[in-house]
Amino acid sequence: MATGRGRFHPQPQRSPRLGALSRPLGGVGVPTRIAVEAATCFGATLFRKGPGVKFTADSLKQYARYQKQCQKSSKYSVPLDSMPSEILLKIFSFLNAVTLLCIGCVNKRLYQLASDNLIWIRIYSTSFSPKRSIWRVNSVEKIAVSVSLLSVEDKETGYWKKEYIAKQIASVKAALAQILKPVNPYTGLPVKIKEALRVSGLGWVIILKDKSEKEYIMEHVDLSINDASVTVVWYSKNWPRLATLSTMDLCGVTPVFMDQHKVPTKNGPRWHSLIAKYSLSSLSESTMIGCDGLIRIFCLHPGLLVGLWKREEELAFVMANLHFHQLMERSTLGSATMPYELPPHSPCLDDDPEYGLQSYQLHVDMHSGGISYLCGTFHNLFSKKDYIENGYVKLIVISSKNNTQHLPLIGKVGLCWRTDIFEGCLKSCCVMDLTLLDESGKPFWCFSSPVCMRSSPRPSEGPNFLGQEYYVDYLDSVGKVHVELVWIEETEEYFIVDLALYLSVAKVNHWFGTKY
Repeated sequence: MATGRGRFHPQPQRSPRLGALSRPLGGVGVPTRIAVEAATCFGATLFRKGPGVKFTADSLKQYARYQKQCQKSSKYSVPLDSMPSEILLKIFSFLNAVTLLCIGCVNKRLYQLASDNLIWIRIYSTSFSPKRSIWRVNSVEKIAVSVSLLSVEDKETGYWKKEYIAKQIASVKAALAQILKPVNPYTGLPVKIKEALRVSGLGWVIILKDKSEKEYIMEHVDLSINDASVTVVWYSKNWPRLATLSTMDLCGVTPVFMDQHKVPTKNGPRWHSLIAKYSLSSLSESTMIGCDGLIRIFCLHPGLLVGLWKREEELAFVMANLHFHQLMERSTLGSATMPYELPPHSPCLDDDPEYGLQSYQLHVDMHSGGISYLCGTFHNLFSKKDYIENGYVKLIVISSKNNTQHLPLIGKVGLCWRTDIFEGCLKSCCVMDLTLLDESGKPFWCFSSPVCMRSSPRPSEGPNFLGQEYYVDYLDSVGKVHVELVWIEETEEYFIVDLALYLSVAKVNHWFGTKY
């Protein structure tokens, strides 16, 4: 349950993103119930004087009246606001960070009290201060006060809460950076993506927004890890009506507080990082890549598939294809409203710009539903300056004139889809993952996107095969991919007879700081 995406702390007002937090449990909201149970359980402990808590005669009388009200009621129906602030502060001093943030979502008063610096300095000191032996010290509370009492008084309310959250996030980032250091020599991508996902507790949500700005948050239902990408799927029986929706946000979500030694849970405050925004008005014939007897499928850049039921024209499923390159950064370092911004690129040194591009390496994976139709690495790709045409530099990967380079696609190619009721496979479509490394082994161009094989309108430049000719085209701001295939009837398989990359000259010049 998310408690204010894109913010370090939950907001004091109730929010539709609080999930189970705002659902009543036994007649009282969860944070209220936590505090009331704490008050009942601690009993006389509340009156044990602690740092920063001073009980007046009025507050003792208020608490006595509160106890009588609780005894008369069989359920916890007495408002938490009737308790004096001193009592609440004492209760809150026994709670952990996650519970304090949850309580802060009830209302403004509890938000202020649950942000008390003296409470949070103790939590901060327990988690991050170096361990020291102090003579005749019986509790962490005394250590925190003796070390930081002066720094508490001159800070605004909530300062140490923010410091604690910032330190937590920094420690997790440092741990993830270590995990993501080893890279695959064939792809240039991190090897331990699965471990990074486990440690960070990373997941993905889509946020559907209707024309009145109401939001519907959908947690992902299925997730599969491919050779160079992650495929995330959402489906439901209770989608909002498509006609009322305007946009869809794709966000990564991570717990604000993480313990590397425990499996992260979805309970507690979570950080939202916007990856991409999509306009649902783009679901038109120009973006449709195929259909079968049940659904029509649309492709929205970057890498999103939207399936609509043919009969009702309503949402059936959503599928996001996320390439590994900078996946963790994009899914964790953005905010709720702004995606992660890449650091400024420092031009790479081109030893021989007159010769052109050389020693490039391509890793390509064509797959769907956990099945790989083609997964291979191509080395020593090059392009001379003579290959520049219409603003693109051409890299030939598979030549139509060289029969020895032609490759088959393994299995029956199709884009697998499923919902909670039906499943199917869209023929002649799949997901393409492309990773192009420059001569120094750095990722130059990476994407993961659905593609569709279409009948070729013109004769192939390659050999005269006995079979139907097809092509696959992909285009984005970095370049173009063109694939030519032939369907071999006798063996019932597709053969790639031509594969070429067209890199934008503007991208090449930006990458090397040159002028082609």
